[in-house]
Amino acid sequence: MTHQPFELPHFYLPYPARLNPHVDEARAHSTRWAREMGMLEGSGIWEQADLEAHDYGLLCAYTHPECDGPALSLVTDWYVWVFFFDDHFLETFKRSQDRAGGKAYLDRLPLFMPLDPSAAVPEPRNPVEAGLADLWARTVPAMSADWRRRFAVATEHLLNESLWELSNINEGRIANPVEYIEMRRKVGGAPWSAGLVEYATAEVPASVAGSRPLRVLMETFSDAVHLRNDLFSYQREVEDEGELSNGVLVLETFFGCTTQEAADTVNDVLTSRLHQFEHTALTEVPALAAEQGLTPGEVAAVAAYAKGLQDWQAGGHEWHMRSSRYMNERARPTTPWHHPTGPGTSAADVGALLAAAGAMGAPPTPFRQWGRLRAYTHVPYQRVGPARIPDLYMPYPVELSGHLDGARRRLVEWSHRTGILREGVWDEDKLAAYDLALCSAGLDPDATPEALDLSAQWLAFGTYGDDYYPLVFGHRRDLAAARLTTARLSACMPVEGEAALAPVNAMERALCDLWARTTAEMSPAQRRTFRHAIDVMTESWVWELSNQLQNRIPDPVDYLEMRRATFGADLTLSLCRMGHGPAIPPELYRSGPVRSLENAAVDYACLLNDVFSYQKEVEFEGEIHNAVLVVQNFFGVDYPAGLAVVHDLMTQRMRQFEHVVAHELPVVYDDFELSEEAREVMRGYVTDLQNWMAGILNWHRSVDRYKEAWLSRRTHRFLPDRAPVLPVG
Repeated sequence: MTHQPFELPHFYLPYPARLNPHVDEARAHSTRWAREMGMLEGSGIWEQADLEAHDYGLLCAYTHPECDGPALSLVTDWYVWVFFFDDHFLETFKRSQDRAGGKAYLDRLPLFMPLDPSAAVPEPRNPVEAGLADLWARTVPAMSADWRRRFAVATEHLLNESLWELSNINEGRIANPVEYIEMRRKVGGAPWSAGLVEYATAEVPASVAGSRPLRVLMETFSDAVHLRNDLFSYQREVEDEGELSNGVLVLETFFGCTTQEAADTVNDVLTSRLHQFEHTALTEVPALAAEQGLTPGEVAAVAAYAKGLQDWQAGGHEWHMRSSRYMNERARPTTPWHHPTGPGTSAADVGALLAAAGAMGAPPTPFRQWGRLRAYTHVPYQRVGPARIPDLYMPYPVELSGHLDGARRRLVEWSHRTGILREGVWDEDKLAAYDLALCSAGLDPDATPEALDLSAQWLAFGTYGDDYYPLVFGHRRDLAAARLTTARLSACMPVEGEAALAPVNAMERALCDLWARTTAEMSPAQRRTFRHAIDVMTESWVWELSNQLQNRIPDPVDYLEMRRATFGADLTLSLCRMGHGPAIPPELYRSGPVRSLENAAVDYACLLNDVFSYQKEVEFEGEIHNAVLVVQNFFGVDYPAGLAVVHDLMTQRMRQFEHVVAHELPVVYDDFELSEEAREVMRGYVTDLQNWMAGILNWHRSVDRYKEAWLSRRTHRFLPDRAPVLPVG
């Protein structure tokens, strides 16, 4: 390993790395422990010299600078174990491409992580099993049952998603960027690392552990850790080991650019994720603490956890700069905060200081961006039209229900009955221009008249709410009213037979009606899952509103993930799944390939909507939540260039959908030992998703909602300094 494939970029890392004083204690302990577990001489994987060169004691001393000696030693043992697992799996299964053996190996490991610490575990057969059994027994007594459950899930994801990497190696397939980010979180293990940060600092309260702000802290931490590792490990992984799961390689392939350009772009995404971490920690986390009424002790625990994640970022980078495991010979200084200080040094690196403060890196090229300042400087209502619609890849034909005309008529009647057409946001002309029954007729061409009506009415409720929040709350800048409205909508959906909220407006009347008709035959558990899907959608409208009030174009990764929520993906998928059971085990829907299938379909539809709605949103509504605009802002490019990136990503997501259907689902069916009946039900579910995508494309091409002639006549226009004027009737 002599010639570097690219120059490491200038990293954004404002937090100084600090070294735990117990580093030597952790080094000595982890060496003894690794030998006791059988990981060193005789393992065929490591010798003591390998362990010393990797220096995981130094890694943990940098990433956990404040914990005591015993805690640091335990955390270091965990990292020795996880890196040994990675190398052991590589040598034993990846190099030989033995998927069956790898699956059998992985299937045993959860047995060594019982949620009840007193439960018996099997006799270990190899160093990985022995290490996991020992570590679990030493760690879980200090942590709550909630933490054990979350950490066990993160560990299983880290282990099991190694099969995804192995499958991609077997097929010679390089993931698309969205797929890669999602899977890297599981394979790379940073959510697992976040669990150990809790162990070393403070456990976050169970009441907020699953909230969006805490999830974003963990995910931005994960993405930054993994992308940094990809930059340092590209030479070893791609050139030496033949790995395909590396962010530099993924972007190099997706954009068709040079390795250096791809590396610079990976660093841009890394920096953007760190900025998102800071934004969330400073804005969303304090709001969450106030809303949930956290105690001072709970607030302190969340703060300690967030600080622990920052320490990990700084320490992890410092370790990469020193470890023999990575390419780091010509690495540049990280940030101006690490430069010399004192008289005469204040201007030592003014350019880097400005870069860190607001310009994120070097002068712009097609693969660079100015950074966080530009995210807040978008000028709304700019002329961008007419919308440009590229040749979109759609391999599935559209079919329409024969009950369409009746559904159109009944949707108008229902909209009048609920009051949707009486609040000044919609009228019959708008409802006709949106033709939501046409969308439902393509989504489910075999639906009964009753099912088609229900589908069209759910679409009307979701679309109306999506229009209502920015129009009414956004232009009044009334985030408090939006939050109250969202809480009331959740109260319209009783789970255990309790009385529903008495509706006072159109959205509440519509939701109460739809909820009662849709959930009449559901169990409480099914209602709870379905309500969560709707809550995710309505809460995402508040997230959009918060960004709108800040005039903040979101981070690309955060946008794509939240776009699924604003689009109502969980609601749609819940409706799709209702006809597919009970032959399908619930855990199948939670499996990686099925989630990958669904996310690919949803992302295709979301990006499709952004392509068609670009002029409507950017020019006529002053909207900032559009994938084309997000790409333009991130890369500093114009509309055609941003559209080209989104179009390419759409195509890749559709091809991933096809890939999962052809290659991954059959393997999952075998893994779950599905009956022929269950396989047929799943094939029907795949067909439903295909109809869903084809129907949505047909609807976008057909309706007036996105056409300039109609938009110029009917779209609400507001000047930023004026209150909204809503039409009467």
